[in-house]
Amino acid sequence: MPTFADLVEILKSWFSYPGLPGDYILIGIVLAIAFSAIWLLGHWPPLFKKHWLWAVAAVSAFLTLLAFVFVQVPLQSWIQVLMEGTWDVWTLSDWLLLTMIPLVLVSGLVQEGAKMVPVVFWWLKSGRNINPRTGLAIGAIAGAGFGIFEAVWIHNQLLLYLGLPWDAVEYGFEGIARYWESFFTVGFHIAATALAGYGLARGKGWQFYLIVAVLHALINYAVVLQVQFDLADVQMETYVAVLAVLVTAAVLLLRWRKAKEEEVVERVEIDT
Repeated sequence: MPTFADLVEILKSWFSYPGLPGDYILIGIVLAIAFSAIWLLGHWPPLFKKHWLWAVAAVSAFLTLLAFVFVQVPLQSWIQVLMEGTWDVWTLSDWLLLTMIPLVLVSGLVQEGAKMVPVVFWWLKSGRNINPRTGLAIGAIAGAGFGIFEAVWIHNQLLLYLGLPWDAVEYGFEGIARYWESFFTVGFHIAATALAGYGLARGKGWQFYLIVAVLHALINYAVVLQVQFDLADVQMETYVAVLAVLVTAAVLLLRWRKAKEEEVVERVEIDT
């Protein structure tokens, strides 16, 4: 089990990159913001009309990081110790597809719950009365906050060990596979929390939270599938990309339908 000091070191690792030049760190940040901006274009949240949405993104990022370090990591360690004390290594390996389910579920439950904290706060502040489109927008921004934060950390690791992404192109898809995964993971973070925000606005917050947590677990399950079936990087990255696109498509469809419904209501009010 990790000690508190161990957890603090994990937290520090998100902000410390010894040996990585400052311009590389800047490139990692720019890439993360660019990835997020591309996905947010589809959601079109009113970032420049409602400046408090920037605070939602920042709070979501830091709360989710703290939840990852001080809740997710200890819980997963405890589950791992419990399983290792119950079954031998060979049994755990033979039943990998099942034994890893609790670990990936914890990641989904913790991270999606933490990302939703600022969304729930705004929902309560609004008298528990926000329209679904607003729920989608606030959720998308909350997801983008942690999505960017996580992508910066991943990019800095990649830049430290693999170098610049455009230099890695010469190695084909294998060279840029992790950047590809980062791009779609950011999109998933945005869409998943948007979906949870929609559910909260519809009065079905905990149901949609569980749905989104399971979807998050499915994204992380890609690593388990790769190990179990010896999948190539391109297969695993395709799995992540397809899931991210499907969740995003569902969210954008909901946004489009709600926009149409609001237009109909406005026309009726004008006519009457």
